[in-house]
Amino acid sequence: MNPTTIKTGILGGGQLGKMLALAAHNWDLDTWVLDQDKSFPAGPVCSHFVTGNFKDFEDVYAFGKQVDVLTIEIEHVNTDALHKLAAEGVKIHPAPEKLNIIKDKGLQKQFYADQGLPTSSFRLYSDEKEVRKALQDGSLTFPFVQKSRTAGYDGRGVAVIKNPEHLESRLLSGPCVIEELVDIDKELAVIVARNERGEVKSFPAVEMIFNPVANLVEFLSCPANVSREVEEAAEQLAVRTIEAYGLCGLLAVELFLTKSGELLINEVAPRPHNSGHHTIDSCYTSQFEQHLRAILNLPLGSTEMKTASVMVNLLGEEGHSGPVAYEGMEQCLSMKGVNVHLYGKKETRPFRKMGHVTVVADSVAAAFDIARRVKETLKVISRGVEFKV
Repeated sequence: MNPTTIKTGILGGGQLGKMLALAAHNWDLDTWVLDQDKSFPAGPVCSHFVTGNFKDFEDVYAFGKQVDVLTIEIEHVNTDALHKLAAEGVKIHPAPEKLNIIKDKGLQKQFYADQGLPTSSFRLYSDEKEVRKALQDGSLTFPFVQKSRTAGYDGRGVAVIKNPEHLESRLLSGPCVIEELVDIDKELAVIVARNERGEVKSFPAVEMIFNPVANLVEFLSCPANVSREVEEAAEQLAVRTIEAYGLCGLLAVELFLTKSGELLINEVAPRPHNSGHHTIDSCYTSQFEQHLRAILNLPLGSTEMKTASVMVNLLGEEGHSGPVAYEGMEQCLSMKGVNVHLYGKKETRPFRKMGHVTVVADSVAAAFDIARRVKETLKVISRGVEFKV
């Protein structure tokens, strides 16, 4: 097979689509991207940009008829169109029936229960009124975590409810999952890949540190600061999960390591993921190249680390909205081991993901020292607005 002759379609033109297209360019792959505006991050770097809405049946169907293999960079796409395309012979990864499970957090949690995969205890509720009723009759007690069943991402659609006062300020409306508030020691993630041949490879586990305000990953370190036994168990659990789904492509498996040493699946994403961005600079194969290898049924690449790394997400500063500007770039580019990746988004707003920086070093501790300096130095602000610490 000559992969350069295959038209590879991507639903979504954000930063993940951009980095997929950049990886594809190394092999001269023909990449097609569907999204609403060519000014989006993937627009300038893909082979063909098609203007349309990935949530619209007709747009997705017409786009899919132009490509040989179709993949996603975001879960919230029109799966009815994907089912029709698959029935007509278009190769789609992840398969639409699996995508329907994953993009509904309620179905996703039930899948783990049915498959015997470890996850926190949960209940499904039709809306916030049913949640309040369960609290009144005693079948639900504080504290708990509430997640919207659909459309949540990047910290949205998740609420930690610890007391009655939180009901007024945090309770989410609509169908939801209520989960036990787990006693977490660390939050880990494992990116795992599978191709149509059934070949499976996982990247080393990473540890994630979250911004307490935005509930977004602020720092990510690889290797994770866990025992070898925990790391192996996390990677094995990720492999079990992708095999249970039967997916081809990447699966990002986010995990809780509890204070009692138990590993629980939090949630998954069937695509490249923020927890794998460091692989561009620190591993023999990036997650983006690995996703392409998997969906094109090519041999999977080595997932070994070349070096320890720490990733910093570049988030829009609070108080800044409008045309983007970056402060402190020159200072950061003078630091050893610093790799800056800007996504090309034209407008910033508080906590919007605008890029990431991966710091590579001989050890995670050394990389963290530099990463903290990067976070203090490199600021995402709006043009014409002076940044003050």
